[in-house]
Amino acid sequence: MARLLGKRALVTGGSRGIGAAVARRLGAEGADVAITYAASAEAAAQVAAEVERQGRRALAIAADNREARAIEAAVEQTARAFGGIDILVNNAGIFVAAPVQSLTLEDFDATMAVNLRAAFVAVRAVLPHMSEGGRIIGIGSNLASQAPHEGLAAYSASKAGLAMMNQALARDLAPRGITVNTVHPGSTDTDMNPAAGESSGAQVARTASKRFGTPDDVAAAVAYLASPEAAAVTGTSILVDNGANA
Repeated sequence: MARLLGKRALVTGGSRGIGAAVARRLGAEGADVAITYAASAEAAAQVAAEVERQGRRALAIAADNREARAIEAAVEQTARAFGGIDILVNNAGIFVAAPVQSLTLEDFDATMAVNLRAAFVAVRAVLPHMSEGGRIIGIGSNLASQAPHEGLAAYSASKAGLAMMNQALARDLAPRGITVNTVHPGSTDTDMNPAAGESSGAQVARTASKRFGTPDDVAAAVAYLASPEAAAVTGTSILVDNGANA
């Protein structure tokens, strides 16, 4: 498939897990792909090399999502290298779980900075480089609309905020022909939440399909939203959670 041939994408937090799967899928569908990473330079280089082996251009850019200037610089570097940006995937995120009694203000602020504020910064930075047909996609969480256990106040709030922000941005950017959507993964097999982890049984039990998700499941939804077929889809959220929130 080459639905994205000639498109130029930036995926934040693309060195591992869902972000890496998204970068590989966009490259496989024809896009040039830049990824940002916070610390895993070697893993980021490997993802970029995989995209290049697919015949596409790739960049791996160090950028801490806590720092607005780092995000803006990554956007500028991508736009200079590729001549513009057609697809922005706000994927970088952190997960802090703690009951409110032990959730620190620093943890709350960091969660909001990385999961929500950074996405806003990236959108603002990318708009001068994005023309009609552009796609902005946020990676949320099915925990944005349900809190099945304690300790999710900061994380769920950040992901609910991301989804609502994207819904509002869809109104702002529709006149420019840019769509804005959110993909909400459920339990997904990554190093942060392995399918063989201690809590995996309880997570699978919540799903209708009785299975753990894969990063490729999420990447497929992102690729669809980034494609021409999704031109009429904007301001919405897609759950990719095996029916956990059904």
